[in-house]
Amino acid sequence: MITAENITKTYNNGKTEVLRDVSLEIVDGEFVVILGASGSGKTTLMNVLSGLEKADGGTVTANGKNLSEMTEKQLTAFRREYVGFIFQQYYLLPHLNVENNVKMGAHLAKNDAYREIIAAVGLESKLKSMPSELSGGEQQRVCIARALAKKPSVLFLDEPTGALDEKTGREILDYILREKEKQGFTAVMVTHNQNIAETAQTVIRMNSGKIVQRYENRARKTAYEIGW
Repeated sequence: MITAENITKTYNNGKTEVLRDVSLEIVDGEFVVILGASGSGKTTLMNVLSGLEKADGGTVTANGKNLSEMTEKQLTAFRREYVGFIFQQYYLLPHLNVENNVKMGAHLAKNDAYREIIAAVGLESKLKSMPSELSGGEQQRVCIARALAKKPSVLFLDEPTGALDEKTGREILDYILREKEKQGFTAVMVTHNQNIAETAQTVIRMNSGKIVQRYENRARKTAYEIGW
């Protein structure tokens, strides 16, 4: 369970208000999409919910832990143990090949089946390739494999298909959705793509730092049924 109560967040010494009294609840095992245009506050909200950033006001509770009261060291330990991330930027270690980048995530979960995940995202032939030798889409797939190999309790995704072509994007989204059902983790995805929101259980729409709409999808679509 993730609960946020009256969250506020500002930048530029309080001059730029990014989150304005945001409250929400995410149930364990739920797939939530946070929708919004650029600058709506959706990525900042994801960062606060995941413990990457601290809110200026309000409280965030995840897995029974009050993130608002944690030190930076405690937040780092929390993220290492419970959280997986898939970012727009790939954040791969440039001196490690594909296998070893993914193995880093797998090592945290003592997961020996990481090669199966690499194969599932279509990179079995790239095991020994370095990040500099991969296309943007291939690097994104390494990032996805690394996050899933960690077997997180909560997976946070920031535009995970943004760098992928339609065919690969659908395949990867389908794989993520199937793994979510298989592993049972909670998934929180940030996107501006209304079509992807149709695959979620719950959709939260943001504008100007506030939640302006929340609704449930009564008939969820698969990755192959949505528009692109």
